[in-house]
Parts: sequence; structure tokens; C-alpha cells
Amino acid sequence: MSQFFQIHPDNPQLRLIKQACTIIRNGGLVVYPTDSGYALGCYIGDKNAMERMRRLRDLDADHNFTLVCRDLAELSTYAKFNNAVFRMLKAHTPGPYTFILPATKEVPRRLQHAKKKSIGLRIPSHPIALALLEELNEPLMSSTLILPGEDMPMTDAEDIVDAIGKHVDLIIDGGACGAEPTTVVEFFDDMPEVTRVGMGDPAPFES
Repeated sequence: MSQFFQIHPDNPQLRLIKQACTIIRNGGLVVYPTDSGYALGCYIGDKNAMERMRRLRDLDADHNFTLVCRDLAELSTYAKFNNAVFRMLKAHTPGPYTFILPATKEVPRRLQHAKKKSIGLRIPSHPIALALLEELNEPLMSSTLILPGEDMPMTDAEDIVDAIGKHVDLIIDGGACGAEPTTVVEFFDDMPEVTRVGMGDPAPFES
């Protein structure tokens, strides 16, 4: 059975954040709140934890994993984009968007889309997620907690315990959070295309 931390959604307790990051660094798979529902997260370099995430969500090889970043400076380490794309990203981060962009060499190949060599990236606005990222000092390998057969992310920590408590190492209860997944915007030749409409307004990326 996983550990269970109740962390304040507006003023996260640093002691618990540090404990959560120790679990992540030691190969743990964790559930944490974001501005668009709960998500699964693990250490960026941990192949075993990533495979556990893939099995739990029943993801295929075409799935774009997401690196959850603190800010645009960190995001730019892992993705390639021009000044026009940068301005679009700056105008809509932090927030409930996932951007799929060409990956840089800093992204391990197993995290990239097998054919497109792309990676999903996002900058959340949830205080707990940002506190975890600050303490880790690097991105979280992440995926929205949408179980097989479902369309929406899980939003209640107690329900998460019942559903997958035996399959993760830590569940962070941050209270109620967004009830929709992120809006996904994929860039093809630096042009945006909305590939999933979720919590973020898609209008700025539609021609």
C-alpha cells in the first residue's frame, strides 16, 4: 500500500514536499495534484518507474509522455522552438496546456515519441506541483491520471487510494483540483494544432 500525504493546496508543507521528492528520487511512482486533475509522476531518469506508469495507464508506444517543468527556461532545455513559438508559450504558461514539441538531445530517447521524436511539456500553476519541481530542481516525468477505459482524470485522493493504492508509492492529497485534462497543442513546423481540447482555452491556437 502506498504512503498518503495530505499537503495544503495553497501553502505546501516543505517537510512533506522534501519527503515526497526523496520517494521520487528513489524510484517511486507518485500521484500528485495539478491545475487539471491528478497526475502520475516519477524521476526523469527512472526507466522502471516509467514502465510502471505505462502499465498502469495501459499506454502504447505512440503515447507522448510529458515533462512537467518549473518555467520556460527549464522547458527550453528539453524542446526546440523558434521565437514565435516562444511568445505563444510565454503567453499561456503556467496553465492547463500540454505542448508537444521537437525534443532536444537532453530528452532520453525512451521518453520521446517513437516516430516524431517529440516530447510533451507543460508548466502547471498548482502550488504543490510547483513546490515539488522546485525541490527536485528538474522536471517530473508525468502523465495525467486517466485510468484505462476512462476519459477524465481522477480528482479525488480517496478514490485514487481505492483504485490504484497498491500500484503507486505515494499519493499526495491536495484536495479538489481541476476536473479536466490539459488542452494539448502540437506544433508541426512551428505551427500549432490543437489535438485535444481540455481545460485550457483552445482558441488562441486555432487559426
